[in-house]
Formats: sequence, C-alpha cells, structure tokens
Amino acid sequence: MKHLLILIALILLYYFQAFSQNTQITSFSKSKKLLLKLYKDNPVTLYCGCSFKGKKPILSSCGYIPKKNKNRANRIEWEHVVPAHAFGQSFSEWRNGHPKCVRKNGTKFKGRKCAEKVNEEYRRMQADMFNLYPAIGEVNGRRSNYSMAIIKGEKREFGKCDVEIKKKKVEPRESIRGEIARTYMYMDSVYQGRKIITKKNRKLFDTWDKSDPVDEWECERARRIEKIQGNRNEIVIRSCQNLIK
Repeated sequence: MKHLLILIALILLYYFQAFSQNTQITSFSKSKKLLLKLYKDNPVTLYCGCSFKGKKPILSSCGYIPKKNKNRANRIEWEHVVPAHAFGQSFSEWRNGHPKCVRKNGTKFKGRKCAEKVNEEYRRMQADMFNLYPAIGEVNGRRSNYSMAIIKGEKREFGKCDVEIKKKKVEPRESIRGEIARTYMYMDSVYQGRKIITKKNRKLFDTWDKSDPVDEWECERARRIEKIQGNRNEIVIRSCQNLIK
C-alpha cells in the first residue's frame, strides 16, 4: 500500500510539473534579466540568427541591415513569440479595464497596463520564459502582434535576415519554425482557455513541428528554464527524448 501511494504521488508530481503554468515569476523585467544570463553561452537571436553581447546585437554576424529604426536595431529585446496582445485580449482587464485602473488625474485606462496592474495570471503569462526569445529590437517592433504564416514571394526587409512580414503576417526562417510552433503549443497547453492557437493555425504549427524537430539547444534551454521557473515544457521535453535515442 505504501509503495502504491508513493507511485501515485510521483505520477501526480510529474503531471503537475508537465502541465503546470509558470507560478514562480510574475515580473517581465526579472525574466529578461534571468534570460540574459541563461543565453550567455549561446547568444543568438531568434529571427535573424545574429550573435549578441549583453544587450547589443552584432549586426554584421548575420548580415543585418537596419531599415528605419537604427536605435532599436542596435539593441536586444525579448520577444513574446505568442504576443502579449494575443493572450491579453482574453483578460477582461485588457478589454474593459478595472476599477483599480485609474490614473492620478481620474481618467480610466485598460489594455496591457491594466491587466499587468491587476491580474496575476496575466503577469505570469507575460513573464513566462518559455515564451520569451532574444530578438533585434527593430524586428521585434516590426513583427508587432502579427500571426505566423507562410508568405509567398515577399522580399526580405533587413538585409540577409530571413524573416518576411506582409499584411500583418510573419514568416520565420525554416530552421526556427518548429521552435516557434512548439512555443505556441506550450502556451496553449498550460494556459487553457486563453485562445492561444486558432483552428486555422493549428495545422500550420503541426506541420512546422514535424518538419523542424528539436535540437540540442532547444532542449537545453527548456531544461534551464524549468530549473528557474519551476514548471516543465512537456511539449519540448517529450520531443527531446527522441533526440537522445
């Protein structure tokens, strides 16, 4: 009986770790600082594959050419692969505001600032490190809150950086499509009811997941974040078992 109870406890612990949300970090700023240390031995941006040192990208390392915003092109920002706007709209504070969301002059506000101020679950989602990746600031800004897609024949905007953006759609380079898909899948699995993946995009992400499997860094990144954040990215870790074999 004792052994059975231990087994049940271990199963429950595994399930909790595998499908639990980020409960450790509620500060986006804190997550950014932690991620900067986490990426110290593999400082490469997501969309362009540029090397970076500290908070400065090395643009020549990936043939990046700034387009309009040189200031943002010369700094590293932490990109929400699943945009805050995408999951934020599922919170009533984002859509409608809250009695606590009132400025000193008496005017009410809503949106991201209100959700961040009032709702802890929103803060945890915003700070979830599994959804945060280093990106050149200008690309992060250009990506905005656009959804992922396949774009035919669109020219590159930033030199050799292989990312296409057109009509509020974004097409990432082939070598990171699986990583992006699995990030969406993770967020959708642990923050249920937040409408992370639409029916239209589910088929696309399934295709990207299969065509671009996990690599050693994606697995190592997931393990490191689990140690810091306390919850497991089962979507990635499950795929990493095949890598070991």
